[in-house]
Amino acid sequence: MLVSEFQYDLPEELIAQKPLEPRDHSRLLVVDRTRKKFQDRFFYELVELLNPNDLLIFNDTRVIPARLFATKAGSDRQIEIFLLKKIEPTLWECLVRPGKKAKPGTKLLFNEGLSGEIVQIIADGARIIRFDGQIDFESWLDRNGETPLPPYIHETLEDRERYQTVYSKKEGSVAAPTAGLHFTDELVAKLQQKGINVGFLTLHVGLGTFRPVKTEVVEEHHMHSESFVLPDELVALVKKTKQGGGRVIAVGTTVVRVLESQTTENGELQPGVGETAIFIYPGYQFKVIDGMITNFHLPASTLLMLVSAFAGKELIMDCYQHAVAERYRFFSFGDAMLIL
Repeated sequence: MLVSEFQYDLPEELIAQKPLEPRDHSRLLVVDRTRKKFQDRFFYELVELLNPNDLLIFNDTRVIPARLFATKAGSDRQIEIFLLKKIEPTLWECLVRPGKKAKPGTKLLFNEGLSGEIVQIIADGARIIRFDGQIDFESWLDRNGETPLPPYIHETLEDRERYQTVYSKKEGSVAAPTAGLHFTDELVAKLQQKGINVGFLTLHVGLGTFRPVKTEVVEEHHMHSESFVLPDELVALVKKTKQGGGRVIAVGTTVVRVLESQTTENGELQPGVGETAIFIYPGYQFKVIDGMITNFHLPASTLLMLVSAFAGKELIMDCYQHAVAERYRFFSFGDAMLIL
């Protein structure tokens, strides 16, 4: 299967630069996989579209202020550091720009007297940086780090909480699980009042979310790895939902990846803590989810491939063509789809 089969034309002005207010007033394209039909709705109408005993599963990760700036010791040249993954409290996997001269042994100087040292170069040009342990790094990060936004967003985000879901709890992501940005506390309460259950897992979103597929053939792409926690209580809730005839609906592709990673061939979902590098593309047989809420994704991206695997590539491409014609807003701060 060719990556080029997942290309589509998108006018640049349809790339959402700012989130809507209120959150749940974004548009919602409701897709019926069986009948191969779709309809235009609004996100706040989600209560009408789901049934009692359905289960919505959210990713409760929280975006860290992962973008930092430093100077190289003995120089006044500014270096940009992008935190990717915590290995130890003061040891992080990072991207460094410009990276050409960022060799092991390079000393980095930050605000408030914090220092760091590049200790290793690893795969894809990432660096391992050890930060000065005499300063509480997480407190320093909260004061000095910037919230990373996707490269296609060019406007400044005045309130960085708008790049967090209202239910975010566990810090560790460098990008938001954007399907969840449409939910408000009030909407979640209304869903629960109707008898729709909610559950939570954690997957910390990595920078691989933004990395383009560089192979020509889909099957040759190697997926990035991301850490997750799938609690016992959620596994029990999924089992109860299935037994009661309810639908399991994933809020975002991150949730899909965890659930499908942790399901055995005979359909048994297992709790756990670990990493997943699952790559889902057309031909994949889904074992857990019955529905999905997701945003509109970049052309030729692994996320678009995942959605196409769930709903069918032809139907998804028709949906995207419709969304462009109807001037939907695309990507992280854009509108959403409900696929059932």
